[in-house]
Amino acid sequence: MNPDMSDAVWITSRACNNSACVQVAHLAGGLVALRDSKDVAKPAHVFDAGEWTAFLAGVKHGEFDLPES
Repeated sequence: MNPDMSDAVWITSRACNNSACVQVAHLAGGLVALRDSKDVAKPAHVFDAGEWTAFLAGVKHGEFDLPES
């Protein structure tokens, strides 16, 4: 998937407190792009609507939390 991101409006996380931030852009066709703000030259990860919904559900349910030590 290689969508046009020339007009993308990147949103930076409100939790960002330094230069290592996650940015999201909503693209045409319901696609969502995700990138690392400290290296914007790297390609963004692009998700379709179903993938993005599943990702957000996983985040909300703690699937990506660090394991407790």
